[in-house]
Amino acid sequence: MNETPIVRPATPPDADIIAAHNVAMAAETEGRTLDPATVRAGVRRVLEDPTRGRYYLAARRDRIVGQLLVTREWSDWRDAWFWWIQSVYVIPGARRGGVYRLLHEHVVAEARAAGDVCGLRLYVERENFAAQRVYEQMGLNATHYLLFEAQLSG
Repeated sequence: MNETPIVRPATPPDADIIAAHNVAMAAETEGRTLDPATVRAGVRRVLEDPTRGRYYLAARRDRIVGQLLVTREWSDWRDAWFWWIQSVYVIPGARRGGVYRLLHEHVVAEARAAGDVCGLRLYVERENFAAQRVYEQMGLNATHYLLFEAQLSG
């Protein structure tokens, strides 16, 4: 399984595997059990409406080995978009093989080509030190901001 994956945008037939990866990622990184039907519905909404975001997949032959979701946040301070990287998952057998790097570099190239993106952002669990090291190696830095949220549903 050493061949370099290709990166491609996700399409509606990919919804089930993306949802399964999201459920696996939440269990692995946060110890959270997500409702698979809710996750599938959320993934399908993204795939049907590009204003919600865009999934990119890394595939070897026809097997999805990695994924991430890009959503957008408008910055009035910069008059440009931040792209948020979310729902990052690489299957266990493909980890430490450059799959995330490939996905990340693809997103960076897309953001530069868009011309109106001022930066990339993501959030990571405080205790997920392995992921933090990967993100630092990709040129991302911890910010001085803390993330706060108020759950309104779910």
